[in-house]
Amino acid sequence: MTHSNGDDAMQKGSISLSGAVGMGTGVMIGAGIFALTGQIAQLAGSYFALSFVFGAIVTSFSAYTYVKMSNAWPSSGGIAMILQKAYGPGAIAAAASLLMALSMVISESLVARTFATYVLRPFEITSGPLVPILAVAVILFAFLVNVSGNRSVGLLSIVMAAIKIGGIALFGIVALWSGGFGFPEASNNADGFSITGFVASVALSILAFKGFTTITNSGGEITNPHRNVGLTIVISIAICVVIYLLVALAVGSNLSIDQIIAAKDYSLAEAAAPALGQFGFYFTVVLAAVATVSGVLASVFAVSRMLTMLTDMKMIPHRHFGMSGPILTHMLVYTVVLASLLAVFFDLSRIASLGVFFYLIMDMLVHWGVFRYLRQEIGANSAILLSAIAFDAIVLIAFTAMKLGSDPMIVLYAVVGITTVFVYERFFLSRWIAPNSEGDH
Repeated sequence: MTHSNGDDAMQKGSISLSGAVGMGTGVMIGAGIFALTGQIAQLAGSYFALSFVFGAIVTSFSAYTYVKMSNAWPSSGGIAMILQKAYGPGAIAAAASLLMALSMVISESLVARTFATYVLRPFEITSGPLVPILAVAVILFAFLVNVSGNRSVGLLSIVMAAIKIGGIALFGIVALWSGGFGFPEASNNADGFSITGFVASVALSILAFKGFTTITNSGGEITNPHRNVGLTIVISIAICVVIYLLVALAVGSNLSIDQIIAAKDYSLAEAAAPALGQFGFYFTVVLAAVATVSGVLASVFAVSRMLTMLTDMKMIPHRHFGMSGPILTHMLVYTVVLASLLAVFFDLSRIASLGVFFYLIMDMLVHWGVFRYLRQEIGANSAILLSAIAFDAIVLIAFTAMKLGSDPMIVLYAVVGITTVFVYERFFLSRWIAPNSEGDH
């Protein structure tokens, strides 16, 4: 079938390898370090740095599927393409694709709210209307940059990624040096630590790495995509592993676990104060602002493309609501509105939890679809695909168990949201799995 006004706005070869790495690390580092370090410490205790290592291992198994598929069929909206290739244009592919898109929108609101939390920290403002107002403002800024075209996004991503990675590495090295390379003191409630809690923390660590999926969603626009999409994913994950470990150890050597948990929404800024003084505190705040803005930029870019592809594939309905311009612009508007609503109504912890549920369910469906229908065609290793599913399932079960104890309502929201997506798509498309002959993407 033809790709109408969605693809007209997507220019092949308009994103370089370095630009794609900038976008991938932009989303990963924006969400992972600043928004999630404190939440991971709350679940993993003094072993929270190890949680990032396990998150990287699980992510590497997951990434295998996306690399193999992207090398075979690079495409803008790549995850929708993978699911459609596996399950055909039916409700399973559409619903899982929509879950991915929604988890990316959730990431936007998570990172935007983190931006607001850090920027307001010097003024001792931790709640109130200014947090959601600033979060929405940064989402609108990302919309305006995205509307101005790919090259603006690519260039800004490279510049911001360089500032951010260099700055965070500098923070990590100096803070680690001054803190004495030690692991954090155990919490006063050390007896509260559990294996389940640690495994559940890995779910949040995975969320910190999931930005690599934005690369598969922009595959059709990356130069030399059959080689560079997979290469970009590998490079981005490798950079993030090093940065995350460095920062986790730096935070842990300057704050006790109780202090990290108390400052969980702005733990890096808190850790910078004893290590680097007042300058370090403000330096970290500026760094967080740059990191989170670039994260929102890259996420808005990727999710709008994925939704455009789903519309072109007739897997989701589309309404113009009187708007002019291409479908891609409409999808940017829908993405920004939804992310803004989430940023207004949910706090950081709940936004992150919702993202975990949506992402892991989608991820398992991707691996199962490739294992069941495509592994021979792309030469994928069955053991790696099944291991990826098993790791996701173990982490999801542990995370659900922890949340049922601490915040059962967010589990209910997630179940209702996921069920609604699948039931709606089943009615819209009238079948779960469909033959692939209707349109090969």
